[in-house]
Amino acid sequence: MIWKTRQRSDFGHGLSGFQIGTGPQIVLIHGVGLRAEAWIAICDRLADRFTLTCIDLPGHGGSEPIAGPVLALYSDRIAALLTDLGPCVVAGHSMGAMISLDLVARYPQRIRGVGAMNAVFQRTDEAAAAVQRRARSLSENGRPDPRPTLERWFGTDETDERAACHDWLSTVDLSGYATAYTTFATNNGPSVDALMQMDCPALFLTGAMDPNSTPEMSQEMARLCPKGTVQIVPDAAHMLPMTHPEIVAAALAQLARTAYGL
Repeated sequence: MIWKTRQRSDFGHGLSGFQIGTGPQIVLIHGVGLRAEAWIAICDRLADRFTLTCIDLPGHGGSEPIAGPVLALYSDRIAALLTDLGPCVVAGHSMGAMISLDLVARYPQRIRGVGAMNAVFQRTDEAAAAVQRRARSLSENGRPDPRPTLERWFGTDETDERAACHDWLSTVDLSGYATAYTTFATNNGPSVDALMQMDCPALFLTGAMDPNSTPEMSQEMARLCPKGTVQIVPDAAHMLPMTHPEIVAAALAQLARTAYGL
C-alpha cells in the first residue's frame, strides 16, 4: 500500500515527519487529522529533483501538540524549522494551506514560494457556521465516526486513499485533532492586505468539485497576490494531493522552478 507509515525523523522544534529526495527544498504541510504520509504520492513524483520535508502537523503523528487553537502557534513552530532549512518553498493542503499562507504573511524572509491547495478564503456565514459546528461536536462529543468526513472528501468509492484516511482519522490524537480543527474552523484564511503584500510566487490549486475550498476562493486569492497563479482541477474535490498527485506534483514542480529560478 503506497500510504504505509514512514519512519519518523525528529526535525527539532517539536516537529516530526520524514524527508526524502535531493535538490532544492519543498516543505509540505498536511491537513487536519492526517499525517505526513498524505504527501507520499507527491514525493514519489518529485524526489528525483527536490528535497521533500513532510512534517506531521503539531498534535498529529509524532509532532508535539500546540498549547491552544491559535493559528500563529502552528506557524511559529514551523517557522523555527524554516530557520534551520533556509528560505524555501512551502506548500500545504487545507489547514496546511492556511498555515503556509500565514507563514508568508508573518515570515516572508523565510519563504521563496508558497503553494496553497484546497485553501479557504472568506467563508460564507453558512459555511463558517457549518465547520464551527463540526469543531464543537469534536470537542464536546469525542472522536467522531470518520465516515461522514470521508464521504465529503471521497464520495462513496472505496479506495486506498479513503482507507488510509480512515486509519489516520481513527488513530489521530483526539486532543491534537480537536485543537487543530478548532483553529481551522475559527480562521477564514489570509486577509486581503496580507495577500496583496505577498511578494513571492504563490500557487492556488483546488478541485472544481470542492464545496468548502471553492474554485472562487482560490481564484480570488490568486487575483489579489502580485505573483499569484491559480489552477482548478476538473472532476476533483478536497483531497487533491492524494487523488490527483500527478497534477499536484507538476504544479508544485513549476512553482519551485519559478521560486528558485531554475
